[in-house]
Amino acid sequence: MSEAFGPEHQRIGNQQREEAITALNDHFAMARLDIGEYQERVNRASNAQTYVELAELFRDLPQPHPPFLAPNSVPFTAVPPPPPPGYVPPPTQAYYPPPTGAQYAVPPPPMGYPAPGAPFGVDPYTGIPYSDKSKIVAGLLQLFLGGFGIGRFYTGHTGIAIAQLLTCGGCGIWALVDAIILLVSGGTDAHGRRLRD
Repeated sequence: MSEAFGPEHQRIGNQQREEAITALNDHFAMARLDIGEYQERVNRASNAQTYVELAELFRDLPQPHPPFLAPNSVPFTAVPPPPPPGYVPPPTQAYYPPPTGAQYAVPPPPMGYPAPGAPFGVDPYTGIPYSDKSKIVAGLLQLFLGGFGIGRFYTGHTGIAIAQLLTCGGCGIWALVDAIILLVSGGTDAHGRRLRD
């Protein structure tokens, strides 16, 4: 059977038009169509002559569809046209996986040299370079001069340092606790890098 006389080009009758209008009524009642779009689709359904014309009315609508538009009876997509005569498809390129083996492995940087951009090393857990500030220096400055916020000025946390300066290190308690935290866990500098040992 040729494509011009396929099932999608069969003529329809009044029963199919009425079923399509009934389905459009359901969609209008569910507020899927506004009044203008509903009237336009009903007019197109009343004037439809083939299955394809009715199928186009329901392309963007979910169920319910008219029973004669079951998924297997009418294709919603057109069959792609055959390639023109003399058409040669482009050649496909073969995929070759990347080479593996010891001879292709990237060597690690030589020992004793710092990684580029991380002169003090890299945190093994996060991969972020260590700060150029020392946690020992920050902790000792905070312990002895914490009432002035000197340890936090050293790490670059100027907001905390000014607050400690104005409160005399929280009457010394805040400065002492902050010094212990800096000496034990280190913390970070103003750029979020861990303080080095």
